[in-house]
Amino acid sequence: SHTVFFQGAAVFDGSAYQTPLGTVPVNTELARKLGSIHPAVFLSSQGHAVGAARGEHALEVQLPFLQVVLGEFTLIPVVMGEQEPETTRALGEALAAVLKGTNSLLVASTDLSHYHSEKVARTLDGAVRKAIESFDAEQVITTIEQGRGEACGGGPVAATLLAAKRLGGKGVKVIDYSTSGAVTGDLSEVVGYLSAIAYGDVPAAARKPETERASAPVTGDELTDEDKQMLKRIAREAIFAHLDGRTYKPEDNERLRKEKGVFVTLTVAGELRGCIGLIKARMPLNEAVALMAVEAAFDDPRFPPMTREEIERAEIEISVLSPLERVHDLSKIKVGRDGLMIKLDMHSGLLLPQVAAEHGWSVTEFLEQTCLKAGLPRQAYKNKFAEIYKFTADVF
Repeated sequence: SHTVFFQGAAVFDGSAYQTPLGTVPVNTELARKLGSIHPAVFLSSQGHAVGAARGEHALEVQLPFLQVVLGEFTLIPVVMGEQEPETTRALGEALAAVLKGTNSLLVASTDLSHYHSEKVARTLDGAVRKAIESFDAEQVITTIEQGRGEACGGGPVAATLLAAKRLGGKGVKVIDYSTSGAVTGDLSEVVGYLSAIAYGDVPAAARKPETERASAPVTGDELTDEDKQMLKRIAREAIFAHLDGRTYKPEDNERLRKEKGVFVTLTVAGELRGCIGLIKARMPLNEAVALMAVEAAFDDPRFPPMTREEIERAEIEISVLSPLERVHDLSKIKVGRDGLMIKLDMHSGLLLPQVAAEHGWSVTEFLEQTCLKAGLPRQAYKNKFAEIYKFTADVF
């Protein structure tokens, strides 16, 4: 709780939460059960918005997103008044006991480090990230208690991980990480943010061997290994030329002068640092790679511009795209081979083929995640006006 201190975790004893998008009813039956298992977890309005009391923004800010994505659902709002390890463990165990056998989504809401420099923030947040990825609630608790990382909602995160593991979770996948500096441009004092999911068994149909991630040739004129090495060299040289303020003319050959869509992805120590691309062919491939590499390094709005030290350590992945193909039969989509783009109204979103393969998504999950990438509801691909396109990519 950011508004009031109290001992334990308060399970809301009211009937609903209200947002500008409508009313979210509380599952009062499960709320009562949750509040009856352990003395540290109890029914109460403490920390919740009641009367003139200010609500807990960490909880309330999640609700509109859930309303858009899930539509109608019931809620069990819980606010922790303090985050002692005993309370955290009690909440995690109680959640696991009450939610067993139900179709439930657990959401923990927090940000990470506050008002440090970008460099310090990434070090502190990296420790929390490592603890979360371990899928070990005790490691999260210890990391924060020892000051190696910061998260104002570390207790809820640890409790959620504990419950998820008790309910059959197999692991955790970090989806994204950034700081406020990526938006404000001020790297002197930033706040860290991370999103992650705990997952269970990956459906067998969604599992793809590593060799299927790079799909069939994009066109009849497949790139050679030498071409691919040249394109990676072009990407790196273009980034350094931009950093040094030099003009750069990329090397070429007949194949690289052909116009193709392409994405350039940059990672540092396994973390995404930039990904920008051209969906449709608009310029020669060698020029497109040079331009997209520079934009991925310095102009991806999700991240601050990369530093020289980061660029020196960066891994470069290039995805050369086939032309878009309109999809009318969803059974023709193959995870591990196809990328997707969905358009509806003024929204559009694209996910590369390797994204679905790396996450082990089914075709349905791939479609849903592409909708979310477009800023659309999860089921928007079913809208009769939605345009679905697939494409392949030569990934190297």
